[in-house]
This record gives sequence, C-alpha cells and structure tokens, in this order.
Amino acid sequence: MRLCGIFLLLIAPLAFSGVLLAQADDPRTSTATCNFDDGMEVTVRYNPVIKDEPHNGRVWAPGGVPITLFTQAKLKLANSPIPVGAYSIFVIPNKNSWTLIVNKNVTAGAAYDDKDDIARGEMDLGEVGSPPKQLKVALAHSAAKQCSIRIYYGKIGAFADFAEE
Repeated sequence: MRLCGIFLLLIAPLAFSGVLLAQADDPRTSTATCNFDDGMEVTVRYNPVIKDEPHNGRVWAPGGVPITLFTQAKLKLANSPIPVGAYSIFVIPNKNSWTLIVNKNVTAGAAYDDKDDIARGEMDLGEVGSPPKQLKVALAHSAAKQCSIRIYYGKIGAFADFAEE
C-alpha cells in the first residue's frame, strides 16, 4: 500500500495536468528537476530542438511547444502566486531583458492566450561561454525555499527564481 501511495505522488502531477503522458517516453523531450529542502519538487519538461527563432518582444515557446512546469509546492514568481499543478512556460525575449510567463493552459496544441497567464517575471540575462547546441532548460536549488529556472539559448542564459511559499 505504501509503494502505491508513493507511485501516486510521483505520477499525480502528470495525471491531473492534461498534458499527454506519452511525452514522458518521447526521446525528443528533456526534463529537469529541483527539490526543495522539505522534499517538495518542481520539474520542467521541454523540447530541446528549436522549432522557430525568437523575435524581440514576441511570446516564444522555444521548442515549438511551451515548456511544461509541474510543481508539488505552492510557488511565487515576482510576487505572483502559482498553486500546485501543471503549467505552460513561455518567454518574451528582448535584446536586454527576457520575461518569463507562467500560463495555466496546458492543452496540447492550444494557442497562447495572455488571459491564461498567472505569473510574469523579469529574467536576468548573461552570456554563456560555451553555448549548448540545442535549447537547454535547467532548474537549480539556489536556497532553502528557492529554485532557479535557467534557459540557455545560443549565447544567452536567462534566469528567474521560483520561491516556495
């Protein structure tokens, strides 16, 4: 019984999200995970292959599909609350700044609609010394109640923090 409960805790974020579970076995999909000190987890799933190039000031889904965020903990991004659940992540790249968008619509193939945004936050930018060949998204446990999302595209590294409530 205990093993079944653990399995449900691990699979629950996928099951209630409406995101296709088949993506987990897709070799074109990459994941990154961050664990808070209390054991709660944040995971992102993304396509590392760039489908279209970013345009300054326009919403961009880097792998042609949004990055999917799964969180077991209540989060905050730039003081906006993000409840436990599954979300789509988009970015708005600009020459000197990027904006991270957390959107509640996780329906596969759905068009972006800003009415579904629940949080937006400015991202810090930096230049990467040796750029990855494909898109790379990473999560890093940067403090007891903080996980940083890092998006690497070409020579750009864009960073934002999720704080656990």
